[in-house]
Amino acid sequence: MSVALGALPSVAGRARVAGFVQLTKPRITVLVVLTTLVGFLVAAPRPLPVLLLLQVLVGTALAAGASGALNQWAERRADAEMRRTARRPLPSGTLTPREALVFGLLLTAAGTVYLALTAGPLASAVAALTVFSYLLLYTPLKRVTSLATIVGAVPGALPPLIGWAAARGRLGVEAWVLFGIVFLWQMPHFLALAQLYRADYARAGFRMLTVEDASGASAGRQALLYALALVPVSLLPTPLGMAGGVYFAGALVLGIGFLLSGVGMALDPSSPAAARRLFHASLLYLPAVCVLLLVG
Repeated sequence: MSVALGALPSVAGRARVAGFVQLTKPRITVLVVLTTLVGFLVAAPRPLPVLLLLQVLVGTALAAGASGALNQWAERRADAEMRRTARRPLPSGTLTPREALVFGLLLTAAGTVYLALTAGPLASAVAALTVFSYLLLYTPLKRVTSLATIVGAVPGALPPLIGWAAARGRLGVEAWVLFGIVFLWQMPHFLALAQLYRADYARAGFRMLTVEDASGASAGRQALLYALALVPVSLLPTPLGMAGGVYFAGALVLGIGFLLSGVGMALDPSSPAAARRLFHASLLYLPAVCVLLLVG
């Protein structure tokens, strides 16, 4: 009994540490860091400034973690209403709202200041814009309008610009092409997710498109249109000299595959299987395009 009792504090401590990690939304943070990495590597001079690269990735990870923590603090009551998020650190009681708020604010300061000191003011400003547009625009708008998804795709597409700004000290047309690819990719990704968790979003009071149109027809049409627009935009890196023929061919194949998944959801918008296929296709598409940009 004494051994078990003695182990309790360490178990509770591990749970709290895990809770702080969960606040940062690790999977989203990894995706943010990946797109920042691509922006930096495509823009960076040779030989590669490895130390600067590491500094950019650390600062971006801190800022991305801040967004996740403060978003969970702001949406803690809504998270408690949704099955998908009910076990997050705040609804489950693992951490207190005050702890999440302080943690998120500290990460915000650490990430933006660190980027300003190491990667330059422009990279820091883009990171700050990412955090604040996510928290002050997208997060509250989710309860107001289904257009919040479009608004939320903006901060989601800004991380490649952090990497580009750090490498070049300015933002050119090429950087905005990367922004466009990530922006357009996000819309089918989020619309498929919204269809899969429509009941959860409705329960929490979020005005998702799939909540306003329960048939899923509007979401299916929009997912298809964004996937269609993504195909030509994703090919622009080749004529702009950012990538070569291997990238062009690979991006075309990936874009057509992603588009076909969008067609599936548009034709059968009420089908969870069709939405799930599109969602899984989106998870494959972006990392594959990122790899092609670096090797093609």
